[in-house]
Amino acid sequence: MPFDLAKHSTMEGPQGPVVIVVMDGVGLGSRGEDDAVALARTPTLDGLLAGHPHCPLRAHGTAVGLPSDGDMGNSEVGHNALGAGRVFAQGAKLVNGAIQTGDLFGGEVWQSILKRGRAGGALHLIGLLSDGNVHSHIDHLFALIRAAADRGIHRLFVHPLLDGRDVPESSALIYVDALETMLTKVSDAGGADRTYRIASGGGRMVVTMDRYEADWTIVERGYNAHVHGRGRAFASATEAIETYRAEDPDLIDQFMAEFVITDENGPVGTIADGDSVVYFNFRGDRALQISRAFEDGDDFDKFDRGQRPDVLYAGIMQYDGDLMIPQHFLVKPPAIERTMGEYLARNGVAQFACAETQKFGHVTYFWNGNRSGKFDDDAETYVEVPSDRIPFEQRPWMKAAQVTDAVVEAVRSGRYPLIRVNYANGDMVGHTGNREATILAVQTVDLCLARLVKAVRRAKGVALITADHGNADQMYERNKKTGAIKTDDHGNPQSKTSHTLNPVPCLLVDYSELDRHLTLRQDPSAGLSNVAATVLELLGYTPPEGFDASLLSGSVDETKPVAP
Repeated sequence: MPFDLAKHSTMEGPQGPVVIVVMDGVGLGSRGEDDAVALARTPTLDGLLAGHPHCPLRAHGTAVGLPSDGDMGNSEVGHNALGAGRVFAQGAKLVNGAIQTGDLFGGEVWQSILKRGRAGGALHLIGLLSDGNVHSHIDHLFALIRAAADRGIHRLFVHPLLDGRDVPESSALIYVDALETMLTKVSDAGGADRTYRIASGGGRMVVTMDRYEADWTIVERGYNAHVHGRGRAFASATEAIETYRAEDPDLIDQFMAEFVITDENGPVGTIADGDSVVYFNFRGDRALQISRAFEDGDDFDKFDRGQRPDVLYAGIMQYDGDLMIPQHFLVKPPAIERTMGEYLARNGVAQFACAETQKFGHVTYFWNGNRSGKFDDDAETYVEVPSDRIPFEQRPWMKAAQVTDAVVEAVRSGRYPLIRVNYANGDMVGHTGNREATILAVQTVDLCLARLVKAVRRAKGVALITADHGNADQMYERNKKTGAIKTDDHGNPQSKTSHTLNPVPCLLVDYSELDRHLTLRQDPSAGLSNVAATVLELLGYTPPEGFDASLLSGSVDETKPVAP
């Protein structure tokens, strides 16, 4: 496939770099008392918005490949769209379609699972229990349960991971009750020979769902609970949740410790030889490590797995096509190819990407179309700043300063025509539901922007500042009909820990000193996928065929403004 990039007929690249800044989780909110972005002191961002072209971009729903416009965006699909320059059908939409057509249950992997089940092996379903539709959806879990029952699997165990992040922070019992009701109904319908029940679980931020190898003890904790039945014992998941909440009234679902369901004989659903395991999350970043724990051979050294059972492990999707993780999967992932990064690398254009651990894979793996590694080692430089392993609200500045140090140095070096950076603060701190800490997180990003744009200006470059989705822009739950902030029994606002449906800013800061006066189209349908073509034009290239249109719009008559 040719990757030639033609020079733009009228647009000249700047003397300095084009720097793409992703303010993760910083959307355009209501500017009310729940909007941490508006409440933050942001003199840099305010000054840039007052003096440079900007426009809103859609960052949720169909604009990023999700099933409907009621689906909030997320960092995975947002960075896919930013890097690919087009919209691809994403995990939730692909799984929905595969369930509707029956394709999910027609492949060889599902048939192998059925064969093991009919021979007496149990089917274990591990994944995030919610309808947040960011990593998983409870409807997909229910479809797997129904299909297993219909096709003769006698023993099935669910290992639910509690959300409280993409859904209300203390909503776990809603989903557990629904799951228990279904399991009881399906189990009773099969008679004495059928056992369908919950076996283990825990909160997503402390059990199983680590990402980017930030903390393998999270995976170890989950693996031991799911596989070996090691963990605090309870008679039911409901008892576990209620007990943990009684012991710590401030505990929210995502941070709940692991639990194991036991009866008079011990753990009810450990994973044994001959069993099958399906990880039903469709999103890849928090699926890779647990997949490796099940699939890697004897050279696995992240933790002691103990006696490894002989199981068939499958993901509902393949989470990394290059590394083939996992080897077995039920639904083909989106085939994202011809990304902006690949085009530039194939043309020898040097690129620099930087983020701290929590978002490092977003500016590399997701940006490059769910592809691990580099397209060209000589053309690409990736810098990961290790994240702290403490609750984000306790240190809302995170590693933004160190990330900025690395990016400013890259700007000054003159080596990279394209630089991309992600500031994780607005998203990671926003997920804690702590409004005051999130205000500090946004202010941190603003302080770092001041340093970064100064370096871009000195280098006579261009900064394109945007976000991948909203989060910090709405810190309280609101009534969907009235818009009023929801309160608890004591009159306190209910914290919102999930992403929002709000648009995100896109801000063009041109310090190139070229004889041009660029502006951005005000198009209500424009989304994150329009950014790639915009960047390529700023670099002096004609966007490839099929890329969504550039946001750049002609020239303006007024004198080019000077920003802080």
